[in-house]
Amino acid sequence: MAIFLDDNSKVIVQGMTGSEGMKHTRRMLKAGTNVVGGVNPRKAGTKVDVDGTSLPVFASVQEAMAETGANVSVVFVPPAFCKAAVIEAVDAEIPLAIVITEGIPVHDSVAFWNHAEANGNKTRIVGPNCPGIASPEKSNAGITPADITGSGPIGLVSKSGTLTYQLMYELRDIGFSTSVGIGGDPVIGTTHIDCLQAFQDDPETKAIVMIGEIGGDAEERAAEYIKANITKPVVGYIAGFTAPPGKTMGHAGAIISGSAGTADAKKEALEAAGVKVGKTPSETARLMREVIENL
Repeated sequence: MAIFLDDNSKVIVQGMTGSEGMKHTRRMLKAGTNVVGGVNPRKAGTKVDVDGTSLPVFASVQEAMAETGANVSVVFVPPAFCKAAVIEAVDAEIPLAIVITEGIPVHDSVAFWNHAEANGNKTRIVGPNCPGIASPEKSNAGITPADITGSGPIGLVSKSGTLTYQLMYELRDIGFSTSVGIGGDPVIGTTHIDCLQAFQDDPETKAIVMIGEIGGDAEERAAEYIKANITKPVVGYIAGFTAPPGKTMGHAGAIISGSAGTADAKKEALEAAGVKVGKTPSETARLMREVIENL
């Protein structure tokens, strides 16, 4: 099985006709994703040929859902227009909106997240500034490379895109049920905790890799949740062990102050919850191999 995204998912792409949207629509189709159309009000009613697949362009998410039965939207809209695009998806009550766009102002992310909550959280938002969701050999919605791993018993949730790809590659001989890139911005939709519980409930996910990074307290909160609710083995990795305090490191959310939000503090919290934590991606992969061998 998989979480959030599977071979029954019907995907639309908001911003499909833009350069990034088109490039990754092509990659998603090649990966076997059931992309059923795109959304661009200025090109509504047209069709786009993507390597021999003819995809209709709709005026709105609501129209696309009505015409195709779409239940997933992948958002490649430029930052200035992304808030409106996500709010449109939420208003249409699409079950899953994956926001790939980076550089979205934090107040815009707050606005569309609050709008989703006010709408009863009928739309799961993943991101923004994330690589998306990949359920190998089933569906791939976003920018995660589709050829680095096959399906298997490991579930992965990560703030970092590149570290997601590295862990998937290092454990490619074992394989993954689903990889969820949640993004590293200060305000995101789906969290580590949401994914941990979904993997816990998925009978085919046997072990979980959780990738975090310095800054904030998301990993500490995840550690508390793991201790109280997760019975499957979890292996963790925290990016930023050598980062200097007070510096922004890559993601906008990766800022540490004093002892709060440091890699060591997060490692300590996770280990107290029974999580094995690697100090490098390779060590993390080795720890996961040991877990799988002992299942």
